Amino acid sequence: MQSLLRLPPPASLPASSLRRVRCLLNQLLNHRGAAPQVLLRSHTTSTGDTVNIGDVSYKLKAPKNPELVPQNYTPEPLCQAVVHHLRWIMQKDLLGQDIFLIGPPGPLRRSIAMQYLELTKREVEYIALSRDTTEADLKQRREIRAGTAFYIDQCAVRAATEGRILVLEGLEKAERNVLPVLNNLLENREMQLEDGRFLMSAERYDKLLQEHSRNELDAWKIVRVSEDFRVIALGLPVPKYSGNPLDPPLRSRFQARDIYYLPFKDQLQILYSIGSNLPAERISQLLSFATTLCSQESSSLGLPDFPADSLAAAVGILDAFPMMSSQHVIQRLYPYNVLLGKEGRTAVKDALKRFELTKSGTSYIPMRIASVEAAQDAGHSLARVNICVGDNNISIEVPGGTRTLTNGSKPRDFIRTPNHEQLLAEMMQSHMVKDMCLIGGKGCGKTVIAKQFADILGYDIEPIMLYQDMTARDLLQQRYTLPTGDTAWRQSPLVTAALEGKLVILDGIHRVNPGTLAVLHRLIHDRELTLYDGTRLLRQDRYQYLKEDLQLSEERLQERSIFPIHPSFRIIALAEPPVIGGNTQQWLNPELLTMFLFHEMKASTKAEEIQIMREMVPNVPKDAVEQLLTLTHKLRGTKDPTAQSLASSLSTRQLLRICRRLSQYPEESLYHAIDKACLSRFLPSLARSALQKNLRDSGIEETKGDLERTLDTEYTCEIISGILRVGSVTVPVFHPDEKIKVPDVLFYENTQHMMVMEDMLKDFLLGEHLLLVGNQGVGKNKIVDRFLHLLNRPREYLQLHRDTTVQSLTLQPSVKEGIIVYEDSPLVKAVKRGHILVIDEADKAPTNVTCILKTLVESGEMILSDGRRLVANPSHMDKRPNVIAIHPDFRMIVLANRPGFPFLGNDFFGAIGDIFSCHAVDNPLPQSELAMLRQYGPNVPDAVLNKLVAAFGELRSMADQGIITYPYSTREVVNIVKHLQKFPDEGLANVVRNVFDFDSYNQEMREIVMNSLHKHGIPIGAKPTSVQLAKEIPLPEIRFFGHWTISQSGNARRKLMCPTETNQLTIKGPVYLNIQEYSLERHESRSLSFTEEMAHWRLPLNEVDIVCDATVSSGNESESTLYVVTCNPVSLHFAKVHENNGYYVDLYDIFPRTVGSIWQPFVTVAPLGHPLTGQVVLHEEQSNVILLLDTKSGTLRRILLSQEEPPRKSSWWGSKEAQENHKMCREFSHKNWLVFFKENGNSLSVLDVLEGTTNTISLPINLKSVFLVAEDRWLLTESKTNRKFLLTKPLHMDAEDTGVCQLHVLSEEPVDTGFGITAATEPSNLHVISSDQLPSENLSAAVGQKITSPNRIFSDEDNFASIVVGFPELLSPSEVYGWRRKSSLDNHRPGEPLFQPGRSKFGNVKHSNCVTLLSANQIVRVVSPANVPLKDVYPKDVTPPQSTGYLEVTDLNSKKVKYIPVPRPTSVSPYTSWLSKISDTDILLASLGSKGVVTVDVGGSVRLWETGLDSIQRSLLEWKNMIGKDDGRPMQITVQKESGLDVSSPKHGKMDPDNTPHVGGNTWAGGTGGRDTAGLGGKGGPYRLDAGHTVYQVSQAEKDAVPEEVKRAAREMAEKAFKQRLKEIQMSDYDAATYERFSNSVRRQVQSLRVILDSLQAKGKERQWLRHQAIGELDDTKIIDGLAGEKAIYKRRGEQEPELGSPQQKPKRMRLLVDVSGSMYRFNGVDGRLERSMEATCMVMEAFENYEHKFKYDVVGHSGDGFNIELVRSDVIPKNNKQRLQILKTMHAHSQFCMSGDYTLEATECAIREITKEEADEYFVIVLSDANLERYGIPPSRFAQALTVNPQVNAFAIFIGSLGDQAERLQRTLPAGRSFVAMDTKQIPQILQQIFTSTLLSNA
Repeated sequence: MQSLLRLPPPASLPASSLRRVRCLLNQLLNHRGAAPQVLLRSHTTSTGDTVNIGDVSYKLKAPKNPELVPQNYTPEPLCQAVVHHLRWIMQKDLLGQDIFLIGPPGPLRRSIAMQYLELTKREVEYIALSRDTTEADLKQRREIRAGTAFYIDQCAVRAATEGRILVLEGLEKAERNVLPVLNNLLENREMQLEDGRFLMSAERYDKLLQEHSRNELDAWKIVRVSEDFRVIALGLPVPKYSGNPLDPPLRSRFQARDIYYLPFKDQLQILYSIGSNLPAERISQLLSFATTLCSQESSSLGLPDFPADSLAAAVGILDAFPMMSSQHVIQRLYPYNVLLGKEGRTAVKDALKRFELTKSGTSYIPMRIASVEAAQDAGHSLARVNICVGDNNISIEVPGGTRTLTNGSKPRDFIRTPNHEQLLAEMMQSHMVKDMCLIGGKGCGKTVIAKQFADILGYDIEPIMLYQDMTARDLLQQRYTLPTGDTAWRQSPLVTAALEGKLVILDGIHRVNPGTLAVLHRLIHDRELTLYDGTRLLRQDRYQYLKEDLQLSEERLQERSIFPIHPSFRIIALAEPPVIGGNTQQWLNPELLTMFLFHEMKASTKAEEIQIMREMVPNVPKDAVEQLLTLTHKLRGTKDPTAQSLASSLSTRQLLRICRRLSQYPEESLYHAIDKACLSRFLPSLARSALQKNLRDSGIEETKGDLERTLDTEYTCEIISGILRVGSVTVPVFHPDEKIKVPDVLFYENTQHMMVMEDMLKDFLLGEHLLLVGNQGVGKNKIVDRFLHLLNRPREYLQLHRDTTVQSLTLQPSVKEGIIVYEDSPLVKAVKRGHILVIDEADKAPTNVTCILKTLVESGEMILSDGRRLVANPSHMDKRPNVIAIHPDFRMIVLANRPGFPFLGNDFFGAIGDIFSCHAVDNPLPQSELAMLRQYGPNVPDAVLNKLVAAFGELRSMADQGIITYPYSTREVVNIVKHLQKFPDEGLANVVRNVFDFDSYNQEMREIVMNSLHKHGIPIGAKPTSVQLAKEIPLPEIRFFGHWTISQSGNARRKLMCPTETNQLTIKGPVYLNIQEYSLERHESRSLSFTEEMAHWRLPLNEVDIVCDATVSSGNESESTLYVVTCNPVSLHFAKVHENNGYYVDLYDIFPRTVGSIWQPFVTVAPLGHPLTGQVVLHEEQSNVILLLDTKSGTLRRILLSQEEPPRKSSWWGSKEAQENHKMCREFSHKNWLVFFKENGNSLSVLDVLEGTTNTISLPINLKSVFLVAEDRWLLTESKTNRKFLLTKPLHMDAEDTGVCQLHVLSEEPVDTGFGITAATEPSNLHVISSDQLPSENLSAAVGQKITSPNRIFSDEDNFASIVVGFPELLSPSEVYGWRRKSSLDNHRPGEPLFQPGRSKFGNVKHSNCVTLLSANQIVRVVSPANVPLKDVYPKDVTPPQSTGYLEVTDLNSKKVKYIPVPRPTSVSPYTSWLSKISDTDILLASLGSKGVVTVDVGGSVRLWETGLDSIQRSLLEWKNMIGKDDGRPMQITVQKESGLDVSSPKHGKMDPDNTPHVGGNTWAGGTGGRDTAGLGGKGGPYRLDAGHTVYQVSQAEKDAVPEEVKRAAREMAEKAFKQRLKEIQMSDYDAATYERFSNSVRRQVQSLRVILDSLQAKGKERQWLRHQAIGELDDTKIIDGLAGEKAIYKRRGEQEPELGSPQQKPKRMRLLVDVSGSMYRFNGVDGRLERSMEATCMVMEAFENYEHKFKYDVVGHSGDGFNIELVRSDVIPKNNKQRLQILKTMHAHSQFCMSGDYTLEATECAIREITKEEADEYFVIVLSDANLERYGIPPSRFAQALTVNPQVNAFAIFIGSLGDQAERLQRTLPAGRSFVAMDTKQIPQILQQIFTSTLLSNA
């Protein structure tokens, strides 16, 4: 084939063609290869020029429009492979066939096509197909000219009629139904056009022409298709690349040619010519590497093709900078670090090593730009840039912008760190050869770097924000109407930038659809572009060629719509890193790789970021910055996806915002700032715990000071003389022009909302735009409106929804008189006028729409769809038309619901949250909410409001934990309160149903809500009749018992002086104890029925603990505190009676163990009063240790009474005598003094805590008990004889008052029975005597006669109650009255032998459990069931409740006694003998103010009882009001008509003999609704008269009751169906019951998980807008096409086809790893751990039933037998209860019989390894284990490593609470949010649910 290339005579070809042919010749002659050469020959004959390629020749024709012939496409050396391609194309051209060039992405195919056209001088019609291409773009488009629509031919029609070549690029991008339009044109060269013309092939037309004239054919509208018309299609092979596969009919019409990359040798030759400074070896290594990555093997690894076409650019850079490493440049062509997963990166690195590309030069040389100077060259703006690379200084020339260079001046807002210097220098190198793309995370400063780069080179910037729905038209040209109504095309900012030589910033290239970007390929590769209206933009040199060689003037070219692209024009694309392994399509595809050089924004180092923060915000506190960045870099550095998602919230942009805020308000806490930036209030629980842990580790914690400052600050707002103050921030009030737009709203101030507003104002003053995120109904709109109202700022309001589009956000187009007019949206109005734009429901709009707000906030620029642009910087405005200045006062406040379930909006916060200052708005705290509700319902009782606030508070916390799905908000409570305010008679129980009836059909949800409401005392579901008060039994008649006389005679024996001495106290200490707070599960008891019990809760006691004392501090009832002491170990629990928090002080180490071998301490407690409120005295009876504890601060002091003797050490066998105890009398502890004495001792010690003194009174008798009946009079009883004495003493004793205490003998004289015989009685054994007297009305009621006198009320075992009148003040004999029992109290416990050795008849129990309530006139005591007349209390057919004791309430007003059963303790300490010494009924009693008592049982259950009659009646009334007054009476509807007739005079009216009903008419008697006559419901009648016309009314109760047989039938039906189901799955009833046990425990969690799964599924199937439809809603973007008469201008919702080439939706893959080791079985009895694991397994199996397509799970066990025990296989999932039970049984049996040992670690590693073998969307491994790792020598760090070994797998560990704090210690060493400790095994299902919820929603 060797032949000579003959040149034609010089005159016949233009100079440039000659030049090119010579090049071809040289190149062909230079080749000295053995390969056969194909030669190009071009020669002239008499008939014209001919081009020969080898043996194929083509005869040239002169083009009609030479400017349409491609120029300058043939490269200097033309390689053989290309020549072969050109020869094939020529063959096909000669055959008249259409061709399809198929091959990998890149410009090569297009370039070969254009070379052929250049060679054969053919005109070209080029169209880049995209997914937005429609039929009209190919055939004909209508345009309106002078009010008439004309059809304008488009590329295909023009090419066919003019004989041009139609180049269709990107066939795989076009939608399926578009290209078949061309089928007939390709096959038969025929096509029917819209305007009625018909294209016909040349042969047929010429045949017709022989028979008909041309005019006839024209009349028939037949047009000839030129015989020169050809189609060259360029496409990618699908399926290797993504796109639409070719339609078979279309494919069959093309001839295909594979245009693969150029052969190695040819490419090498080209690269040698570019890199003349480089060693040949380096270039060949580079090319070898590229070829390897393009091979079949590498694509089977999943690696995208290497962009071989960009190698020329890489070599160009290396040629200028030979010292750089090749690897460094390869990363720009092929950014494998961000693009590929771990395996891919390894493969690429191996290939780099293989070709020795890593070693050349050092891998990283610091670079910086040394200087930039302007260099003019032939009118182009060039810049000479000096770059320092290591020690070398290299000068290069690069295109520059049109502005003058600002050399050396550093902008204020850009801090150059070494990292940035390096990046800018690298960008400068790339700028020399190609366009660039910057890849970096959100908010890391890509835009700032790009702007800085533009400034260095003097470029004007054109920022273009890309969004997902962007069409190719939005990128290039948009249609609009001229004022005349004609349609025209407006060039987009991208096109104007190309013409003017600007730097375009394409922001968000990762968002836009790759099919849309296809229209830019030619612009980027060839710098050529064809627009929709036929305009062509050419590269400068090609434009020059047209001007010079074709002698066309500029005007002529512009007439033909041909313009040059400015040589300085460049594009910088900005993108976020691709998501590796995600289930969405990768944006960085092989095509995009060929378009740019990629630069990765390396994350700044910590030091650099600190430098940025310090320089940008000079006065920010240093340590705060240090802590902030430690945390940020810690989060960024982890592999944990949870931590990384948190790190994305702390972008550089957000960090700067935090620093600005801290510098302005240094007193603010960093904790608060980070909390706000991450929006931690609304994070899933896992992420929140991870954040908390990382904050703690970085030393950022919320200090007490911050909290106190927050709580102490008075948050109010006021306006004084034009200055607004909110909290501590002040600002002048604004004076707006448009007053009408300032919102005015009903707003009740409350602390929490004021705090949010203060916070908002701080950010507002810093110039931030605000984002408020919160649940529904928390008052976001109210807060914003109030905020703007206070600031006096006008508001524009915009509500978003799922159909919001970018266009509708900015402008609303409409048609007026045939011209399109754009109405400004509120956004544009606000921007123009400086109003505040409130964007509501921002999370409802697609994030791709809302992200255009970013350009507005960040760049301060935004282009509107009508061509106008908003600009913030006034300096940019002078040059351009259509510019709107952004008003400096303009701000945005965006409102959104929180991300995640149940709102399932779009994650607005995640997408662009970091450009706003975020504020979490939560429901107000209880105090704030209460204050607010009081303002909404001033007449609603406080008790009701408190209940509502508490109940809703609990429901909200349940929603946060994920127990319930709906987050109840303040809005709901406010509505309830408004209703109660307006209709006070309606009960609360009815009104709350307005909110909760939504849940009435969801059984689980309903139960939770009901329980919660009942717990807080809202009696929903109760009936007014369900009052269950105890039965009252009449007391026996009152009896007079005799007198108590105090001997007054001078007998010295009877009146003894008692010496006293006074000493100062000795105080040791203080020591500081830890006071632990815990929350009480407080339950209101009056939920479904009304009883004496008001509320109950449990103290957290362990099994062996024993409650030994309980008392309530006297004083203000709302403040009263309950103190409970336990003595095994000794500890003190205390809690305010009406609050939900308890406190606990451990005193285990405090009480010294001194006495005896059996240490059974007994501690009593005495609360002190003002000014020592909150302090208590603790007294241990055996050792007589007295402690003073301050319950607020935890300080503890020991008080030593001076005369204290050291306790005797008893010998080792224990003392023979019984131990004698010391006692404390606390009746007057609220006055801060106490009395101590020793049993059988003969002295009393009076401790005055305030004075710090002790008075010791010596007595002549041995004491048994002391009753302080008054402050100065005490009743003493003598031991053994039980005789009584009265000790009188002065009120205030001073040291000199010694010996003034007198002891009087008190004798009990029985009533005289007459005949001088008195009944002999033993002295009574007092249990309790009041320390104050009954009020006189109570005394009179009790004794039955009006009487006023000092008195005391007391009780003993023989009497219900006794009153002594006159005692103790009067020294005359006092009368004793009483109500005697039938039999004495028997203090014997049921079930004990009657006589225990060492116990007297009345025992020596420490507590008499009897209290007096003086104002209620009651004595209350606890009695054992043996002492209760059960027959009188309960009817015969009722069995008495199981209870260990009853409250015996003796009421002296009503003379009744009633017995209230106290429920049994839930647990009883095993120390029964110890217990029996404390109380005889397992219950301790203390009085609760004046109206009731409190009982504490030994199991720690506290119950509050109301016993006073008056207060019970009041409470009952309130309770009934809460239920409402629905008394079952029929309701009537009456309509009051104004009849317009006057009332004449009242009369009876006629009687109707038939008694038919009459309505109105003023005639008949007994009518209804009339006037004057007697009847019902009228006006003016003399009296009501009912003639019996009523409807018989069924009572409400009867209507409500469903007949019993109906209920029975329903039950039977359900049972039958259940039995049938069991039969089908062959399950026995016993098995069914067993399974139910497990299933029921987790029903709630299963339910809520399924709810979430359902809603996610629904969200996934949400329909999308389908555009270009012939029916549907009018698409705003196509209004003009509609005007012009096009059809496909509608959009409608439909199922979106999956994006072409997008990965298949894969299920999530989960493995549950359960511990079935022996220890699980062994400790199951202790904490039920095995059962809980079985429940967890049951929950997983039930929750994921029917979701197998989304979740593939399996369950594997591990035990001593092995680490891979298969329980459930992912492909054999249990389908019914029987199969599920079988798995649970297997677990149980395995753990019973397996070997001991622990394989947790191996099991975890194996699970993580195995699970990734299957393809899945996400992987989860959940390990359930007891934390017994230490026992088997497994270090926690090793386990942590196992959990995080593969970042693809989310591994979680749940430890079942183990021995001691093992699990807690383990959890501290494991990564945050990855490990949980379930101390109570009941939490396991709850934790599992948390894990699923968090992970499901993170990807929702």
